[in-house]
Amino acid sequence: MDIGRWLREFLGIFALTFVVTVVVTLLWSLLVDGAAQVDWATAFRFGIIFGIVVPIVGRRGHRARS
Repeated sequence: MDIGRWLREFLGIFALTFVVTVVVTLLWSLLVDGAAQVDWATAFRFGIIFGIVVPIVGRRGHRARS
């Protein structure tokens, strides 16, 4: 596994997941609580988890098709 390629995939997926989670938690808190709050811990947690899991699953799926 190429570490550089995996790191780029990790950072891209981490950034995308982080931004989406920030927006979702912000909108949720506005709708439910009426206050603009972001759950940063959840955003980092989801970003790290998806950043690790998605490239690994993608590689395993690609190998199975080959």
